Amino acid sequence: MSAQLTGFAYLASSVLFIMALKGLSSPETARQGNRYGIIGMVIAIGTTLADPSVVSFELIIAGLVIGGAAGTIIAKKIEMTALPQLVAAFHSLVGLAAVFVGIGAFYNPEAYGIGTFGAINTGSIIELSLGLAIGAITFSGSIIAFAKLQGLMSGNPITFKFQHMLNAIIAACIVMLVITLVGGQTEGVFWSLAILSFAIGFLIIVPIGGADMPVVVSMLNSYSGWAAAGIGFTLSNPALIITGALVGSSGAILSYIMCKGMNRSIVNVLLGGFGGDTAAAGGASADTGDKNAKAGAAADAAFLMQNASKVIIVPGYGMAVAQAQHALREMCDILKAEGVEVAYAIHPVAGRMPGHMNVLLAEGNVPYDEVFELEEINHEFATADVAYVIGANDTTNPVAKTDPSSPIAGMPILDVEKAGTVLFVKRSLSPGYAGVDNPLFYSDNTLMLYGDAKKMTEEIVQALG
Repeated sequence: MSAQLTGFAYLASSVLFIMALKGLSSPETARQGNRYGIIGMVIAIGTTLADPSVVSFELIIAGLVIGGAAGTIIAKKIEMTALPQLVAAFHSLVGLAAVFVGIGAFYNPEAYGIGTFGAINTGSIIELSLGLAIGAITFSGSIIAFAKLQGLMSGNPITFKFQHMLNAIIAACIVMLVITLVGGQTEGVFWSLAILSFAIGFLIIVPIGGADMPVVVSMLNSYSGWAAAGIGFTLSNPALIITGALVGSSGAILSYIMCKGMNRSIVNVLLGGFGGDTAAAGGASADTGDKNAKAGAAADAAFLMQNASKVIIVPGYGMAVAQAQHALREMCDILKAEGVEVAYAIHPVAGRMPGHMNVLLAEGNVPYDEVFELEEINHEFATADVAYVIGANDTTNPVAKTDPSSPIAGMPILDVEKAGTVLFVKRSLSPGYAGVDNPLFYSDNTLMLYGDAKKMTEEIVQALG
């Protein structure tokens, strides 16, 4: 394939990747966006294989078969609740690929046309160093995120004395090693850079708690993009450079949006160690006085919703864990058949990854035009007869608006307390990932529905029937 045709094919694949990102911006066009991405990737792979410098077709085809088979099996078996950890695991593979490319280019630069061993071109060794460092950070950070999301390690923040100082020292050492590697390309400096980069990736994710996992997943997505761009520069592959830059920049923008959704800065997320698996003993709590939470049953909830004119559904991670989206859709279908107006309210940081609730509702075949973001629907709660909160907690906690000293102070929340009645599906009165008690549990217009989200919703469906 000629250089001109190769450039055109890579440009076409890059345009398709841009169209894929555009498609993924809305649930209605997400499937089409995925198709664009698949076509773009097929073109990119085909163009690369047609490059005259590619000679090891056996190894490449073996890799495609093994990787494709593994991806197919995982895609067919993965549960929607496990998507966050799957995304984190995939990010780690991108980072590891960047590390391997960096190692290959350092020891055999002639194969990449970037110089000779120990005398790599200045521009190329800078690109190689940055790709290696970002890739290593992405790999180790993603492994920790996967372990936290999968429950292999505690989701609570893990902190120790002088942690931030240690991170700052390691970061400074990484910068110095990159400069040193550019000046004197020795193996010792190269491997020191790799090891410290792996270490800081581990150290910056360990202190981040469960409440910040949506931002972590988004941030690692950005890292994986920049790692891919680094690979692209080393391989002189424009498609990888463009694709990596797209993923890196879009991930960074999404991280900003997620932080804005929590009214926090990215620095605060990375350094704060906010939230965990359960509330910390002696943690922040709301002043509920001597009030007790009122408990109800499925029949009570069915009666209230059946006699309502407008019901707003607020899903959270509890719905994901219980896999309650199908039962929820069935409940809403019955309500709509009886003339009740139904809408879904999605908080930007609900769940364990950006768009987690949207994905789950889409799997449950919930109509897209019934799903609204916080800014679109928050004013509607005052006109709703019932707010059905299924597995959410921190994203509905009014303490964010009333207590400036709270860890979640200033975070935009869904104003469910303004609804006529709040039905709260939860296993207990325990706080959410932020470790902050929710006074809404004890409100006069709240009815607690204790139990598994799916089982409770199914019981309501039976009562409605």
